[in-house]
Amino acid sequence: MKKALIIGGSGGLSGRLATLAQENYEVWALTRGKRTLPAGVNPITADREDANTFTSAIENVGLTFDVVFDCICMNENHAKQDLEVLSRVSRRLVVISTDSVYDFRYKKTPQTEEGIFVEETGTPGECSYAGNKRKMEHIFLQYFEAQNKDMDITVFRPGHIYGPGFLLGCYPEHSRQEGLADKILQGEEIRLVGGGIYLTQPIFVDDLAKAMLDCVDKPDTYGQIFCIGGPEAVENKRYYEIIGELLGVPVKTREVPLQGYLEEHPGYEGHLCHRIYDLSKLKSANVPLPSTSLTEGIKKYLEKNGYNVC
Repeated sequence: MKKALIIGGSGGLSGRLATLAQENYEVWALTRGKRTLPAGVNPITADREDANTFTSAIENVGLTFDVVFDCICMNENHAKQDLEVLSRVSRRLVVISTDSVYDFRYKKTPQTEEGIFVEETGTPGECSYAGNKRKMEHIFLQYFEAQNKDMDITVFRPGHIYGPGFLLGCYPEHSRQEGLADKILQGEEIRLVGGGIYLTQPIFVDDLAKAMLDCVDKPDTYGQIFCIGGPEAVENKRYYEIIGELLGVPVKTREVPLQGYLEEHPGYEGHLCHRIYDLSKLKSANVPLPSTSLTEGIKKYLEKNGYNVC
């Protein structure tokens, strides 16, 4: 059987990827060992911030892998680490970036892979999440231009990922909020900045994991970055309404004024804009597009977490 290595493996995305990958691969996962891995996954314990331990942990496995999936490549140092270390054990790498790399002030509707990006200087400890991810992308973009390459690399830019393993909520002030379904059941007011009018295109976690697996043997995905989102775009308000409909209760919403909000909460700048994507490049590369509807995906989340749904 083919062999896959996941950098990560116990998170929301990486955990589902580790489970689904076992249909076609023997799977190893490198984590810090603080959370349980899915059944059947071979553990490798190391902290990637400790470069020597990371390198020795992978090399001590003594295997070459048909593919490596890096779900926690967060900055330029991690990207360099991938090129220097993972290239010794595999020729195929799939990396997760983020749609946050786009400068929210200039995003297109829908957004293609080309755009205006956040640009930040400084060390990983000084940059924002988005700035670090964009600097990570720069390392791979430079590598794509190299004449002699040891690895074929694909990078995905998902927007909002949802489903089992993630907290519900896609928009301030109820983004990734513990107990959100219970708040809706109890009739608590949901506060949405600007009334939740911005468009979003959430992707169900299994759809993203399947796209990562599907791309492995697709040459048209090598040396490329792809936007990826779910099959439908809705207003953020609609996301919360769907939760209520599935729970069988009306959702009470209250509009939080948009004016001045971003200045007071700059961390939400990636949310206060349209987040929808042109998936034509992904389709042209022969990767099956995500197909789980938002209603179906939220239903699966609620059922997984013990809620009765309509």
